[in-house]
Amino acid sequence: MVKTTEQHAIDTVRVLSADVVRGANSGHPGAPMGCAPMAHVLFNNHITLNPKNPKFINRDRFVLSNGHGCALQYVYLHLLGFDVSMDDLKQFRQLGSKTPGHPEAQDTPGIEVTTGPLGQGIANAVGLAAAEAHYAATFNKPGYELFNNHSFVILGDGCLQEGVAAEAISLAGHWKLGKLIALYDDNEITIDGSTEVSFTEDTIKRFESYGWHTVVVADGDNDINAINKAIEEAKSVTDKPSLIKIKTTIGYGSLLQGEEKVHGAPLSGDDIKQVKQKFGFNPEESYVVPKEVYDLYAARAAHGADAEAAWNALFAKYKQDFPAEAEEIERRFNGKLPQGWEASLPKFTPADAAVATRKLSEGVLTALSDVIPELIGGSADLTGSNLTRWKTAVDFQHPSTGLGDYSGRYLRYGVREHAMFSIMNGLTSYGGIIPYGGTFLNFLTYGWGAARLSALSHLRVIYVMTHDSIGLGEDGPTHQPIETLTLTRSTPNMLTFRPADGNEVSGTYLVAIENQHRPSVIALSRQNLPQLEGSSIEIVRKGGYVLQDAVDAKVIFVATGSEVSLAVDAAKKLAAEGVAARVVSMPCTELYDEQSEEYKKSVLTPGIPVVSIESLGAWGWERYSHAQVGMTTFGASGPIKDLYNKFNITADAAAAKAQKVIAHFQKVGYVPEIGVSF
Repeated sequence: MVKTTEQHAIDTVRVLSADVVRGANSGHPGAPMGCAPMAHVLFNNHITLNPKNPKFINRDRFVLSNGHGCALQYVYLHLLGFDVSMDDLKQFRQLGSKTPGHPEAQDTPGIEVTTGPLGQGIANAVGLAAAEAHYAATFNKPGYELFNNHSFVILGDGCLQEGVAAEAISLAGHWKLGKLIALYDDNEITIDGSTEVSFTEDTIKRFESYGWHTVVVADGDNDINAINKAIEEAKSVTDKPSLIKIKTTIGYGSLLQGEEKVHGAPLSGDDIKQVKQKFGFNPEESYVVPKEVYDLYAARAAHGADAEAAWNALFAKYKQDFPAEAEEIERRFNGKLPQGWEASLPKFTPADAAVATRKLSEGVLTALSDVIPELIGGSADLTGSNLTRWKTAVDFQHPSTGLGDYSGRYLRYGVREHAMFSIMNGLTSYGGIIPYGGTFLNFLTYGWGAARLSALSHLRVIYVMTHDSIGLGEDGPTHQPIETLTLTRSTPNMLTFRPADGNEVSGTYLVAIENQHRPSVIALSRQNLPQLEGSSIEIVRKGGYVLQDAVDAKVIFVATGSEVSLAVDAAKKLAAEGVAARVVSMPCTELYDEQSEEYKKSVLTPGIPVVSIESLGAWGWERYSHAQVGMTTFGASGPIKDLYNKFNITADAAAAKAQKVIAHFQKVGYVPEIGVSF
């Protein structure tokens, strides 16, 4: 029997994927070998991209949600002509290579989002598809369909079992994202064995109930015509996302095919040899790609280059007819902010009224909504509490609902924190969008997997987290965050802000928006806080600063958020007792850590005792202080004032602790240095 070029290509991918995993002696060969037919149809017939320009704006987006199967994706990037060489494939899972153990957008050209934790990829893809819909509604004109790309996903049984996937696919169905197409690798195997032991639901009925279009392919191992027809059908459905359930055999061709043993371990040498013989390859050769296979995918790459050239020509005409819109598209995708946007940030003086920082945040978002149109936000069903929606905002909704349209910039996520965070990662990964999303600070950890990936992926995502401490009061310990900021502050490449007044809130947004490659967690108060003497917008860039100084200070109070005004009051009490105290506001410890040693010594001066005050966990503050006023237990339910008194987070308690610290070090005879690192 003469093998077709397409079948030869599929078998090449199977064999090469097995070689790649075997070469590393680590990885997952089963999914690549089973998914090779669907991936071939997708990349050879449907996905439009240009390997010579991986950032072509209107490219189709591809997400491998079951990221453990990344050998498949790396092989296709190589075959299509991306900057992934055969030597790179040979360096799979090796230190510093372009082909790490799970797809990472920062490491490999052609990878759209960092996946690995299951369920994240499909949720990211919902964000990518929402971004396309928004751009199309905002910028497309009659005769100028600039934005019309699809977002394709391959996902497996594991992804569909994760809760984040359920949240995200529910939203995708509600939003009617017709350009989102998911290919489900239905091989009925997870690490524990057959899905019979834990996953027996009817996925088709489930997705249909979510408002998805569904198709089933019975033989995903061989029937590439059926796979192609299913994708064509999915593309023709424009008012629903599509799931294509494709029955496959994990590790197809291996002696262990269909078993969990082929999921997460390299094939043996003998097994790989028989696989190669079975598919017509020389069993003594490795890392081989026939010329006809390279030629096949080169033709598809050329198609992508032609598509980009046609798009560029269309955009050139668009630029003539719609110069303002074209300039805006270019600005956004070049990562530039509107000139002078900072001038819109609200400024405050001590004469202004006390206001909760969540309310001040609303004012900043309202001010920025007109000057930064790529700022797109939402809330996990807490809009009235988070205050994340400006009054003139239009909701992002399918036009048929009558609730908004796709040009809208406010997203109603419902009670879906995890999906919200993952979708925000997808929105910003599309390009030219600055997403923010709100919930209570304590529920940041509901969706922590996605927030961690924001930091790992260097994504500018803004987490607007209100009700930031025991200061939220009567809701009690289930809602009062204690340990949360200890987590965020210890996470690499993540900025944590806890602003103390209006100027610091404005400064927080200034820095969060300026930082293109770091996510920001903004912790905001429920209770009103006074506008402070000595605060400013720009000083937030320093992370910590002297808010109020005193001649010959004997102690330094360092505080954040609602406790900065408490520190000011404590300093006044000490002054009345003849003890001079400096007050330092530290809205962002991470930024403070990045300052020069000279600057840091001017703020937390060596030789002067330091007392920290924060109505969350005291852990971590030993890096900046000799003594801590804060929480070491969970909170309690009660009025704010009663809680602060119960847990000794008051001006009196802070002043008393300061006196004890001063007396202690006077007795010892010296003040030890803090925060020293080598």
